[in-house]
Amino acid sequence: MSSVVAVVSGGMDSVTMAHQLVAEGHRVHLVAVDYGQRHRRELDCARAAARRLGTTYDEVDLTSVGRLMRGSSLTDPAVPVPDAGRAPAGANPDIVPNRNAVLLAVAFTVAVVERAPAVAFGVMADDVGPSDTSPAFLDAFLAMERIATRGRSTADLALLAPLSTLHKHEVVALGEELNVPWEQTWTCYRGEELHCGSCAACVERRTAFVAAAVKDPTEYRR
Repeated sequence: MSSVVAVVSGGMDSVTMAHQLVAEGHRVHLVAVDYGQRHRRELDCARAAARRLGTTYDEVDLTSVGRLMRGSSLTDPAVPVPDAGRAPAGANPDIVPNRNAVLLAVAFTVAVVERAPAVAFGVMADDVGPSDTSPAFLDAFLAMERIATRGRSTADLALLAPLSTLHKHEVVALGEELNVPWEQTWTCYRGEELHCGSCAACVERRTAFVAAAVKDPTEYRR
């Protein structure tokens, strides 16, 4: 059994990853980050995962940093969340540039302090849009962290991405095997009372359940 610091948002992928790590027998410390995201309801699901799995949990307040992340629909109230397939031409407004570098930096800080040999991140095979989910980014970030924490971290410091070869419907299938309660995960970018059902994240969620032939317990607004 090894210690793993896992970045968990409260979404389907990171919650499934948390269940998988616990099932494999790791000592897991879940870390969630409040960066002022519009869909802050996901943090409720991150807390719920920690309680359910009996892991340690920290929620880091980076809302002041989030206010600097202007121009994204996830962090900027002036930028609306578009429906799937209706984003304006140009850069995808649903992407927060460099966000994952910030999240991983926080997780590695915790790992170094706790002498944990690994950080886990819930990227999957379908995360092809943002460059900060790519294998090249993850490899480069780990190389940077090994230099930055030399003499403080374990010699074999690792960055795990256990879902990186799985597509969304395969994540759903894995989550079913691990008894993930899908109603306690959050996907919608709009962050309203219910999943909207029409943003890119909701459409991806709905499609994944259909492709996996798994009943979707999510209540959608439309």
